[in-house]
Amino acid sequence: MKAEQLRKSILQLAIQGKLVPQNPNDEPASVLLERIRAEKQQLIKEGKIKKDKVDSVIFKGDDNRHYEKVGNEIKDITEEIDFELPDGWEY
Repeated sequence: MKAEQLRKSILQLAIQGKLVPQNPNDEPASVLLERIRAEKQQLIKEGKIKKDKVDSVIFKGDDNRHYEKVGNEIKDITEEIDFELPDGWEY
């Protein structure tokens, strides 16, 4: 196996969550991301960090398609996503 093939193989396993055992007791990424967003808003409010010019959030809609919200604009990015994430992971 060549170095490039090995790199791609390792990347694929990482994306699939197969490099380390997955702990079902870990909180879902959505909970962690929400906590990070809340902490960021608090730091902005306290003046410790500046607000981003444009926030970007990727989410799955009720129609099971992926969307990206940048500022007030929402764009369907389903065709741009090449793989499914393991349960509990988020883009």
